[in-house]
Amino acid sequence: MLPPIASNFVAGESQEAALEYVEQLNERGIGGILNLLGEHYEGYDEPIADTDAYVELLDGIERRDLDACISVKPSQLGVDVSDSLFERNFARIVDASDTFVWLDMEDHTTTDVTLDCFERHAGETDGNVGVCVQANLHRTGEDLQRLAELPGKVRLVKGAYNEPAEISYTDDATVDAVYRDTLEYMFREFEDGIAVGTHDPEMIDHARSLYDEYGTPYEIQMLMGVRESAQFDLVEETEADVYQYIPYGTKWLSYFYRRLRERKKNVSFAARAIVGS
Repeated sequence: MLPPIASNFVAGESQEAALEYVEQLNERGIGGILNLLGEHYEGYDEPIADTDAYVELLDGIERRDLDACISVKPSQLGVDVSDSLFERNFARIVDASDTFVWLDMEDHTTTDVTLDCFERHAGETDGNVGVCVQANLHRTGEDLQRLAELPGKVRLVKGAYNEPAEISYTDDATVDAVYRDTLEYMFREFEDGIAVGTHDPEMIDHARSLYDEYGTPYEIQMLMGVRESAQFDLVEETEADVYQYIPYGTKWLSYFYRRLRERKKNVSFAARAIVGS
C-alpha cells in the first residue's frame, strides 16, 4: 500500500486505480499521461510483462473513453537487454491502439536508439507517437533539427539525469537559458505540436508568449503532485491543453525518491505540494 506522502506523486498500485484517477482529472479539464512504473530490466520476462500491461491499459483507456495517453521508458521495454527487444515491444504497444504513445527519454546512452525508434514509428503511425528531448544535453539542438522534419510531437524537458559534464550543461542557470532558446526554436520550426514539460512558471509564461508570436499548437505537461493548483489554473488561463504525467504501479519507491533528488526548484515545488501550500 502506498504511504500518504508517496500517494501525492503516484496514482496507486493498480491499473484500475490509475484509470479512476484519470477519470477524476478529466472532470477538471486535465488530460492524463499514464506511466506504469518500471525500468532497467536485465531479462526478458519483465519487459514482456510490462508490454502486456500497457496493451491492457490502452484497452482500459479506450473502454472508459478517457482523455489520456501513455508514456513508456525504453529500459522498461528491454533496451538494456537488446535494441531489438525494445523495438518489438514498442511496436506491439503502438499497434495495439489508436491512443497516443509517448517515448520517455532516459540517460544519454539510450538517446540514439530512442530517437531512431521514434523516427520509424512517427511515419508509420502518421504522427501518433511522441518523444522527449532534454535541454541539458549539448546534442539536443542538432537532434531537434532532425525531429522538426518528422510528424508527431516532441516534449521538451530540462533533463533530470546526472549526465557527464563533457556532454551536458550542469548548472541550472545555463539549462534555463538553453531551455528558453530551444523552446523558441521549436515554436518557430515545428508544425505538429510541442509539449512544454516544465513546472517553471517563467518557462510556461515564455511558452505563452511564443504561442502569441508563432501560433504553434502546444500543450503543457506537469507531474502528478507538483504544482497541481497551478495545473488547474492553467486550464482556465491558457489556450494550451494541460496534461498531467501520472505514474502508477508497485515499483513506486525508486520513482518517489528520484523526484526528491531532482533539480532544486522541483524539490521546493514538491515540498509545497506535500504540505498543501
